[in-house]
Amino acid sequence: MLWTLAFTLPMMTAVQEASARIGLVTGKGLAAIIRKRYGAPFVIGCAVLLGIANTINVGADLAGMAAAARLVVPVAPQWITGAVFAVVILALEVFMGYDRYSSILKWLAVAMLAYPIVALISSVHWATVLSSTIIPRPRLDVNYLFILTAVLGTTISPYLFFWESSQEVEDVQHLRQRGRRISKRGLARKMRVDNAAGMIMSNVIAWFVMVVAATVLNAHGVTNVTSAADVAKALEPLVKSFPHAGFIASAIFAIGIIGLGALAVPVLAGAASYAFSEALGWNRGLDRSVGEAPRFYAVIAVAIAIGLAITLTGVDPIRLLVWSAVINGIVAAPLVIVVGRIAADRALMGTHRSGKASNILVSVTAIAMGLSAVATLVGLVLK
Repeated sequence: MLWTLAFTLPMMTAVQEASARIGLVTGKGLAAIIRKRYGAPFVIGCAVLLGIANTINVGADLAGMAAAARLVVPVAPQWITGAVFAVVILALEVFMGYDRYSSILKWLAVAMLAYPIVALISSVHWATVLSSTIIPRPRLDVNYLFILTAVLGTTISPYLFFWESSQEVEDVQHLRQRGRRISKRGLARKMRVDNAAGMIMSNVIAWFVMVVAATVLNAHGVTNVTSAADVAKALEPLVKSFPHAGFIASAIFAIGIIGLGALAVPVLAGAASYAFSEALGWNRGLDRSVGEAPRFYAVIAVAIAIGLAITLTGVDPIRLLVWSAVINGIVAAPLVIVVGRIAADRALMGTHRSGKASNILVSVTAIAMGLSAVATLVGLVLK
């Protein structure tokens, strides 16, 4: 599957840039624009599907964080650890100021370095890895198409469209509150650089995740894991590059799981809340207080609470993650079309509308995701 990342990089960059530009130019989040253009039923339906997928993701991330924490400090039961993580994340998202909270989220991204570090201290056959990255090897069987849709859904993911556009709106509002001069052209240039850098880093990390899964785990017969903590435990006896390399790899991976969960949970819950709040016309925004946007924060609290409840059911969180990614991959196809049409609209976007290259990439993305989604659904029905 490594070859897929060379294809998703330009596609996800184009879609995320289009989403960001919509928020930057219009001053409104994506769901608010979609509601105005396509009506409330359509955007509410999208928000519901997004909320389901994101809440499943929240549950899987909280379960992974709790299990990883017990590997590092095996003191409290896993459900208590998960509850503590949920309460702390919710408190930070609700009560901390926007400036401080966004800066914490940015620093938590450092946790992603856990994946390349583990790969680099493991025994990896790099020639095979590079060959698999460059040469596509697609297969037309149900399982392969299912995972292909999951890969597309977890890289070109609908919740990121809503989060990106809403964050651009809040960033502009925050600059105005601080009395800074704003040039949309200058902000657009900065956004493009920031977006491109983020997408490149995202795909590099995804590449290393696949490398670790394939060359360290799968190659040694580790094919049935029920949580990210299982991965961390499995790494220890397999990584033998130098003395204690296995323990170091396991510890780095476990700490990385906690950091990435702390980064992902508030974004997933926040993106679902932005989508619902914009679709229903509620006050919203992390820069607002609880009193100013009670329903916005209530959706965040409910998403995290349901996510925590999912962890207590004992359902396999890895299976949940895969299914939520597939749901995202199916939902993303029509949303990409909508994002592309809005971003290219001259009347709405003016001189900041999408150019020819962006339109082509977004169209290719919609076609690729649509074909993948249809093939997956047909395969599941026939299976």
